[in-house]
Amino acid sequence: MIDHVSIIVSDLEKSAEFYEKVLATIGYSKLMEKEGTVGFGKSYPEFWINFRSIHTASQSFNGAHICLRCLSTKAVDDFYQTARRLGAADQGKPGLREMYSPNYYAAFINDLDGNTIEVVTFLDSLPD
Repeated sequence: MIDHVSIIVSDLEKSAEFYEKVLATIGYSKLMEKEGTVGFGKSYPEFWINFRSIHTASQSFNGAHICLRCLSTKAVDDFYQTARRLGAADQGKPGLREMYSPNYYAAFINDLDGNTIEVVTFLDSLPD
């Protein structure tokens, strides 16, 4: 079981604003803020962003891949649309990903620092 995940960002204020809006679409809010770090979650900080100045100078950074579970396809769609509107890059529009599972509905974005954030929900039945 995973308790929390952390990613590095090059601009804490800009990324905190981005994630506050994007994560709100799946029920997360900003729960904690300390020097150099911000924690988001539902009841405790599950998702952390951490400032690292060295990140901006690193050419070898490929970003992290994190998948967050949602309760509905609407939440997946809202997350994706909000992230794109706020400047995230498209890495996979919302839709079924049958290569993973016949009921795997997900979307993928790259955040402002190149981290890949996936959101997924599992359909009880396939649409007609």
